[in-house]
Amino acid sequence: QAFGRSRGGFTCKVHCLSDAAGIPLAFHLTGGEAADCTAFEDVAALADERPGYLIADKGYDSGAIREALTRRGIRPVIPPRSNRTAAIRWNRRIYRDRNRIERMIGHLKVNRAVATRYDKLARSFLDALHLAAIRRCLRHACL
Repeated sequence: QAFGRSRGGFTCKVHCLSDAAGIPLAFHLTGGEAADCTAFEDVAALADERPGYLIADKGYDSGAIREALTRRGIRPVIPPRSNRTAAIRWNRRIYRDRNRIERMIGHLKVNRAVATRYDKLARSFLDALHLAAIRRCLRHACL
């Protein structure tokens, strides 16, 4: 049911794939204790088209992910973790666009069902995420 123990309690993580405008394309759930980088392959498989860049936070910083992206012809824009020994170049200017995704997640959490996750079943919570995303897209399209 995509629940797991973490520091915050019994919770789950929402991994979102979105476009450059911050419109959500797909969601994937993992347990709260799971590392972000373990969900990379599942989230990447949800993409319909190959993007030019992948913008992600430090949780996705691993050599395997960077290598997989490079093999696919995708440029990783992931800041290095503080414990990384070798220096890695990343584009800070492009990374600034990640705030669109963070704002989109904040807009989805306006819905109480998304913010608190009352649903026990992962399928029900994914449905609530999809409804919140549709609501956001419709509001954005009508403006």
